[in-house]
Amino acid sequence: MEKLRKTVNQIAYTPISEVLSTLSPLHLSIIPLLFLSSSLYKIALSFRHTLHHLGFLRKHRLPVPVISVGNLTWGGNGKTPMVEFIANWLANDFGVSPLILTRGYGGADEAKMLQRHFNGTSVKIGVGANRAATAASFLHKHGFVYPLDIVSFKKHIPERRIVSDKIGVAILDDGMQHVSMSRDLEIVMVSDQNLSVIKSTILKANRFLPIYLSTMTPTHFFKPPSVSIQLSLEVVNEKIVLCVSAIGSPNSLVQRIQKMGPLFVDRLDYSDHHQFQNEDIMTIKARLNHLKNKFGSKPTIVMTEKDYDRDHKILGSLEPFEVLVLCCKLKILDHKEDEFKKLLIHSLS
Repeated sequence: MEKLRKTVNQIAYTPISEVLSTLSPLHLSIIPLLFLSSSLYKIALSFRHTLHHLGFLRKHRLPVPVISVGNLTWGGNGKTPMVEFIANWLANDFGVSPLILTRGYGGADEAKMLQRHFNGTSVKIGVGANRAATAASFLHKHGFVYPLDIVSFKKHIPERRIVSDKIGVAILDDGMQHVSMSRDLEIVMVSDQNLSVIKSTILKANRFLPIYLSTMTPTHFFKPPSVSIQLSLEVVNEKIVLCVSAIGSPNSLVQRIQKMGPLFVDRLDYSDHHQFQNEDIMTIKARLNHLKNKFGSKPTIVMTEKDYDRDHKILGSLEPFEVLVLCCKLKILDHKEDEFKKLLIHSLS
């Protein structure tokens, strides 16, 4: 099953011009089936949207503004980092307590990461497939603030303290799959090599639609279990590195590490949200021992926060090899962060 997941992931991330030369005939035979499945899913989703639009299916409306963050292309689009960016901005800059609603898919790795990042803050994380029921539970427990004091959004107050623990905004993580909930702003994340083509296609559909470019910027490493001790990005300089990941876009991790000056970078990729098993640990340790024998020094494992939070206990099985976890933050490019935040403010008023 893992081999099939990896094949589907490879097809999704391989540019169409390279598909024929990089995939085996067996793997190529899967493409028509994937195309058929995708087409049927598109029809079903379109029909469901129509039923909601015509009022045959009920839409839940929360008593607070709702921001939805979703994606149109295959995994690794930065949905959860964008959710975290918005929640940080609301809580730290304006004293608004946001409620993040996430499904908790694939071992709830993203939910666990968010809970770790926002531990001790006013940000609340609601996990569950029924977002409306989860939201209702949190709103009943903590209460809510509506309408928001939009004037405070326009006048930034440095180091403003949280005034109320009541929920002021709900943020849907992966919200495009949850059309049964009304939202005030829809943010769609897209990841593709040909950005100019994507921008052109979007603007043809709606030339007034705002488009912002973002990137994930590496900030530091931490060495488990010391998650609070930040290590410089230079810690991998001149080291032998094995990147181990089970994320939507493993190439991004490898490319980031390569820019940090390691002596050599190897990789082991698993499908998105993969739960590491004992046999995986054996495979990883075998690769580590191979690298150690080849280069004469002990290699370092590098993984993402998402992989760490999925099941950090299993990392103990990798001793005596060093494990480093790369931390990144989403950044709005082209000096448009203020413009982007004004769009968020407008949606909340």
